[in-house]
Amino acid sequence: MLTHHQRPVCLSLMSTDLPILNTIESAATLYEKEQGRFHLLINQAPPETKPPSPEQTNSKQLLWLELSSSRVILTLQGNSQFSYRHFWERGVHGISRYWLNEGNQHLSNSFRLRNFTRDLTLTGYPLPEFLRIEYELWTGQVYCGHYVLHLEIYH
Repeated sequence: MLTHHQRPVCLSLMSTDLPILNTIESAATLYEKEQGRFHLLINQAPPETKPPSPEQTNSKQLLWLELSSSRVILTLQGNSQFSYRHFWERGVHGISRYWLNEGNQHLSNSFRLRNFTRDLTLTGYPLPEFLRIEYELWTGQVYCGHYVLHLEIYH
């Protein structure tokens, strides 16, 4: 049976070698798919660089995390023009895919980077409370930085 819980969350992404730090504090819905496997949905407003137009006022982005102790998939979807999906598994080269949404031409402008997951830690029982992922991004043989994703799910 699918169960869900409303939880406040704090999600941070930082680079250890580039000036990148982003934090989201929001309400989320945690779905228990089966023992040890969860989906976490975070609704957020897109970052504002200028005052929103009337059609953007209700624009939301959805961060969707598929969580388990061995693998995490993070997807950004929504009404914005930019989306991405990351696949992380400890000690494995995964894929980070980014794309621009242009009307009906979904995935028309996409590119992929490889990521290497140095560490993936998911703790909390019976529901997850903490996630930390350390990974490297690569394009071909070019190193694009070391990143840390940190998620806290409050009860």
